[in-house]
Amino acid sequence: MAVPLAQAERAEARIERRARIVGLELDPDLCRRLASYLSLLCHWNRRINLAAFDDADKAIDRLIIEPLLAVQWVPADAASLIDIGSGGGSPAIPLRLALPRLAVVMVEARVRKAAFLREASRRLSLKDVRVERARFEDLARDPDFAGRMDLLTIRAVRVGTPQLHGLQNFLRPGGLLLWFRGQADEDRIPDVPVLQVAAEGALVPALGSRLLVLRKVNVPRGTVE
Repeated sequence: MAVPLAQAERAEARIERRARIVGLELDPDLCRRLASYLSLLCHWNRRINLAAFDDADKAIDRLIIEPLLAVQWVPADAASLIDIGSGGGSPAIPLRLALPRLAVVMVEARVRKAAFLREASRRLSLKDVRVERARFEDLARDPDFAGRMDLLTIRAVRVGTPQLHGLQNFLRPGGLLLWFRGQADEDRIPDVPVLQVAAEGALVPALGSRLLVLRKVNVPRGTVE
């Protein structure tokens, strides 16, 4: 991220401004905590590659504003979320800051990125948040995770039919997979019978980003391998 965002007051003002552009009015305390997260991300980004943006407004739109816009698709009774390939912590951390009721698991295979996620969780005083340094394929059949999650989020993860089959294992029946997609993502959705399209909507127009919401459903025995 070449444009400096580490100064908390500057980051807070920019977040507030970018939110207003898409019609969001942020609570001052939420805005402050989002700015703290962004400043921490920028600090760590000098040492490890957590975010690839070289434009401050685009970085805020993608890392902060997109997750905040996605809140409208989160059911009121959702209590748990697992984020796959968490990297720099978005969308999981902004979603958790906006929805404090969520118990969040961030899955990240790389050691240094997992270390950042743990430090960010500690510095932001996030309760009911854990970081699993693992590949999601290794966790999908773990009884602590399989079939227990209300929400699953993915972004910047290569996803085809085999991956979606694995990801759906985390969700309880009726749970939602929130798939953050950009202009480069193809429109075709891999065919996984237990995941049906529940909604799709635009996120940040300037980025051409959108959210695809898939719901886990019960299917007749024998339909799924």
